Formats: sequence, C-alpha cells, structure tokens
Amino acid sequence: MTIDEIASMDAFTYVTMPEDGSREVTRPYCCDLLSAAMRSAPEGGVWCTIMNNNNTLAVASLADCACIILCDDVQPQPEVIEKATEQDICVMKTKLPIFEAALEVYNKIHGTEV
Repeated sequence: MTIDEIASMDAFTYVTMPEDGSREVTRPYCCDLLSAAMRSAPEGGVWCTIMNNNNTLAVASLADCACIILCDDVQPQPEVIEKATEQDICVMKTKLPIFEAALEVYNKIHGTEV
C-alpha cells in the first residue's frame, strides 16, 4: 500500500503532496501526545491525529512516518502547510474521527473490512 493509494480513498485529501507518492506505508498509528508518538510511531506509519502544529511535523520526521492525516475536519494552519512542503512531509486531511480514519487505512492495507 502506498501514500498515493491512501490519498485516492474518498475519505482523504492531500494537503501537501509527497515527493514520492509511491512510498510504502506500514500501518496506521493513532496518537495525540507528541512524546508518545516520538517513542511509538512506526517507521512508514500513517499517523492519524488532530494535532496541527510544527511540532507534529518534527515528530513525524523524527519517526519517519510516511504521512500525517489530520482528522475530525481539522484544517491545517498555513504555517504547517508551508513547513510540511519545505520538509517534504506528506499531510492529508479527513472529516473522519481518528479511530475511523485509522481503521480505513488499516482495511485498505490489509484488504479487509471490519
């Protein structure tokens, strides 16, 4: 499963496009605590969160997440979009709550529906 395939799903929209949309994603990750995400976000993960700030981008970069999905219809701040673009960090958005967004990604990766 790739970043572009996640973005092609109806629930998700690119905010910042990745340089390489063919990057493989490993699994979804749900968390709204930066220190926990820094410790536990999986490399290549799809981080589903409502955190919308530059610190989120720093943690995603440190953890080598494939992308961040801003959930619950959180609208990205202009400075977040600018910084994510500069640092080639893929950001998407969705109206879905965090768990449902992660479940959609999980189902797409595993070809299942719960």
